[in-house]
Amino acid sequence: MSVMVETLNLTKSFGPITAVDQLSFSVKRGEVLGFLGPNGAGKSTTMRIITAFMAPDSGTATVCGHDVLKNPMAVRQTLGYLPETAPAYGEMSVEGFLSFVGAIRGMDGAELTNAIDRVVELCRLSSVRGQSFETLSKGFKRRTCLAQALIHDPPVLILDEPTDGLDPNQKHEVRRLIADMASDKCIILSTHILEEVDAVCSRAIIIDNGKLISDCTPEELRSQSVRHGAVTVAFEGVEVSVAAPTLGALALAEKAKVTEVDGAPAVIVYPTGEKGLAAGITELAMDKGWKITELHVERGQLDEVFRTLTARGGE
Repeated sequence: MSVMVETLNLTKSFGPITAVDQLSFSVKRGEVLGFLGPNGAGKSTTMRIITAFMAPDSGTATVCGHDVLKNPMAVRQTLGYLPETAPAYGEMSVEGFLSFVGAIRGMDGAELTNAIDRVVELCRLSSVRGQSFETLSKGFKRRTCLAQALIHDPPVLILDEPTDGLDPNQKHEVRRLIADMASDKCIILSTHILEEVDAVCSRAIIIDNGKLISDCTPEELRSQSVRHGAVTVAFEGVEVSVAAPTLGALALAEKAKVTEVDGAPAVIVYPTGEKGLAAGITELAMDKGWKITELHVERGQLDEVFRTLTARGGE
């Protein structure tokens, strides 16, 4: 896979506030990068610099080998950009708006018609194709603006909160679309929805106060959760207050705590780091004649890891 987007020591300040601070990372073709961080972390500023919408104070970025400072027009030609607040002309119809954007992209005739048909189908806009933008629901407005980012079939997509305002079914459709496009494009998407990282991203970076504090796969990020590898178990006819200290005394257990699963009492057992905790719990239950009604191994919680990393500034 070739590198399609790269930032090098990217820095941008607004008065006394440093929004992006010496930020360096690269993204290859075939990667879907989840770009995470709390509000004000510098995500949107970074995206605006990568798309040549805003110049950095120092450092630079390249898109498909084109420098955002030296050749911004070539950068814009190679990417599709969905801003957090996507502008559009309210009086234009969906088709008129897409035709306008396509024309700006240098399309006309059959090429433009085919491109509009393609993105209308991809973004499920057929039912509102002739409707004015100002009369659309928030979800349809967001999907129309996503369609404009796709109309020229760019190799790089920069998507800032692509599913914001969509209902669960629409979110699923957009995530499926991103997954379908992922193999031959480089996609960077900013999101506050951590389940979206699991659903579509092959990699995730977290920034805080403009600095890079984590860069790994979603599974590697999840493995940093204190719940990663923990076992939640429920029994029939056994008081959890009795079971918890017994389970916590297992050799592979660090501790055990009483919890709930769907409102019913259960025990969560945290591992020491070695494998085999679930098997050890099952063996103990068999020895004691405890009937297990539920047992599952926790994957870990992305939101917990995110809070921990951003609360401590990555230290």
